Parts: sequence; C-alpha cells; structure tokens
Amino acid sequence: MAIALYMDVHIPQAITDQLRRKGVDVLTAVDDETNQMPDEQLLGRLQASEGKFWLNN
Repeated sequence: MAIALYMDVHIPQAITDQLRRKGVDVLTAVDDETNQMPDEQLLGRLQASEGKFWLNN
C-alpha cells in the first residue's frame, strides 16, 4: 500500500522534497491551491477525503 500525504504550507519544502524522493505521494497545499484556505475549512475537506495530512501550526 502506497503512502500518500497532504502537507500544509507550514511544513518545510525540504521535508516534502525528501519524502517525494523516497517515493511517497505528497500533495502540498500550494500545489492544491488551498494555501489560503482557513484551517477549519481545510481540515474538513481533508477529513472528507480520508487522506493523511501533516499540519504544523
């Protein structure tokens, strides 16, 4: 089973880059154009998708 993560804008790009190099499927808030979305709205959207997400506020 492949690992897929959603990274909030507060996660350093270097972490995202390393995970991608290791073959982890990573989608960032910037890539998804949700980087300006309020946290509550973003969390609701992500919970509905049943994906794994990494936030750092």
